[in-house]
Amino acid sequence: MTTTALIVVIVAVAVVAVLAWFFVREQRSKRLRSRFGPEYEHAVREFGTRPKAEDALAERERRMEKVHVRPLSHEDHVKFADQWRAVQSHFVDDPGESIHEADRLVNDVMRARGYPMAEFEHRAEDLSVDHPHVVRNYRAAHDIALAHEKGNAGTEELRKGLMHYRDLFDELLEARMAGPKETRR
Repeated sequence: MTTTALIVVIVAVAVVAVLAWFFVREQRSKRLRSRFGPEYEHAVREFGTRPKAEDALAERERRMEKVHVRPLSHEDHVKFADQWRAVQSHFVDDPGESIHEADRLVNDVMRARGYPMAEFEHRAEDLSVDHPHVVRNYRAAHDIALAHEKGNAGTEELRKGLMHYRDLFDELLEARMAGPKETRR
């Protein structure tokens, strides 16, 4: 084989390798974008570049593969649903306290399902793996609760916060309930 032929073969192999790398990377991007939905864009904004965001999202997936998130028993489902109704009924009398009750209840459901209960942002990241479409609501509700603590959230903001918590609560409560009345999604 001549030197020219060898160079052509090496260049061809390099081009194929680069194209394969781009194809694999693009497939990974599509898979992560599809899995994480709006959380994908949040991660890109947070990390500044698509590769860094995708690495972080993939790391979340790997981390959550090690966590055993379990379905709620029928009894827990009923208990938490009753507690949510109480939280909602308290809103009229004390909107600020109801937002804190909603946050505590969502955390209780997460704990009962087996989610790691680290600081807020870590919890939100973990939730984004299984519930990417409502984690944005969780962040918004948490921000409203923090604003309320500083005296910067009125009743309308608290109402929106409670609705955001409700979206996440419904996702956590209804997801693959275990027990005699098991439902699957």
